[in-house]
Amino acid sequence: MMTGTDEVADERLHADVAVIGYGPVGRLLALLLGRRGKRVVAIERQPQAYPLPRAVHFDDEVGRILQSVGIPPDTITDVVTPYREFYEWRAADRRPLLRMDWRGLGPSGWHVSHFFHQPALEALLDARVELLETVTVLRGWEAETHVEQDDGVRVELRSAADERRTVTARYVVGTDGANSLVRSWIGSALTDLGYFHDWLVVDLLMLAPLEDFDFSPAAWQLCDPQRPTTLVPGGPGRRRFEFMRLPSETADELNDEETTWRLLKPWGITPQTATLERHAVYTFQARWCDTWRKGRLLLAGDAAHLMPPFAGQGMCSGLRDAVNLAWKLELVLDGRADDGILDSYGPERAEHVRHFIQSSMELGEVICLADPAAAAERDRAMQADLAAGVEQPPRPLPRLGAGLRRDDAGGGLLSVQAELDDGTRRGLFDDIVGPGGALLLAAPHLREGLRPQDTALLSDLDWKIVTLDAEPGAGRVVDITGTYTAWLGQFHAVAALIRPDFYVYGTAADAEDLTALLQHLGAALHAPASPSR
Repeated sequence: MMTGTDEVADERLHADVAVIGYGPVGRLLALLLGRRGKRVVAIERQPQAYPLPRAVHFDDEVGRILQSVGIPPDTITDVVTPYREFYEWRAADRRPLLRMDWRGLGPSGWHVSHFFHQPALEALLDARVELLETVTVLRGWEAETHVEQDDGVRVELRSAADERRTVTARYVVGTDGANSLVRSWIGSALTDLGYFHDWLVVDLLMLAPLEDFDFSPAAWQLCDPQRPTTLVPGGPGRRRFEFMRLPSETADELNDEETTWRLLKPWGITPQTATLERHAVYTFQARWCDTWRKGRLLLAGDAAHLMPPFAGQGMCSGLRDAVNLAWKLELVLDGRADDGILDSYGPERAEHVRHFIQSSMELGEVICLADPAAAAERDRAMQADLAAGVEQPPRPLPRLGAGLRRDDAGGGLLSVQAELDDGTRRGLFDDIVGPGGALLLAAPHLREGLRPQDTALLSDLDWKIVTLDAEPGAGRVVDITGTYTAWLGQFHAVAALIRPDFYVYGTAADAEDLTALLQHLGAALHAPASPSR
């Protein structure tokens, strides 16, 4: 990897993709593309990595994404703690209002919930980027202007020392946060849901053992109108507290170190038991971008959407953006698909992320009540629901919006990941099958019935053919747990076409439908671009 401090004779850098903004989403996108041999220039205005945490939670799908880049969560226990308890919402008297079952494994084969230390995870991503000669990271450089050309985009950069540099790229992706410059270049409007709540976010490095404190369960929300409070892990040895600003307070009054320690004291936390890593007031918002792509400019992460943190899905959604976009850019850059497939990115992701924004807002409306009478009414209703057995799912599992997929029973849904046996070893699907897309077949005769043009299409895409069988070997695997047989059965399907981002392109009901499914994929990859873009 080349960095911005390396000696570069030519001040004009050329890339397949320029990534503006090098947070977790930008890092992942650069890593995914760089690992596939694409030339990437990542541009970050901050000269050093941000040393403090922002996100603290990710789900099983992100666990699978990390697995795909060589950082499976169970190998980084100094950075990530899997969560094995309920996530509770409690009234002021500590009686439960809501329980979300975050125990056990999710559909992607990892724990439903993990808490982590973001700077340490970003350092792990950095370490893998640094191994790639295909990726150049320019720290301390800020994008200023751009010019769109027929074959790419020219981006003019300026350093803090007023040095100048030019980057040309076939595509530019803005992962540059809520105040995105690239979004302003696109000129996209925002759908803003009018959700604004100020919260003091506090991150602590614990000096005393966590067992000394009454953190049970480890993650919960105190829905007390006198001071709504979030209490969650912040990764190994760390805690995160969030305190809502009350109507009688200003943000400046709340964002004060003395105030922070005063709010922490009832929880047994003092300067003798914890180090205050940071305290900052954030305005939690809910919005998404209406246009995610314009020509050769695209958006991902907070540049495209924002949500309250109560479901722990903000960073998760941004990483899903990166995985969705990376495989499509790869095919376009290689000439294996037309540029028009990039039009599918925004509609797919926008529809998907809206479910998480809505879920986060609904959870936020539960806790962000400062009126005692309204809170008492809420408590009665929620405790009645809890007593009646009403359960909240761990997280939404929505379908992608319309895009590069077939509209059938499984199309657009997240695929599952479970253990397989290929005859030489047992392991999770992605470890056995490898990266990229896959055609999963329920029986060997379906493989035998594929047409030459079907296998040629999959080979050109570098998508594997995986057949479930009683005996493993030569592309055949044993479904050890029965997960895949049951999963296909949910769709009354004999086959599922799984994209490289783990989402289902489509499912087939029989051999004839399987032929139609593969024809659909071939046609979709070479569809013309939308004239409106």
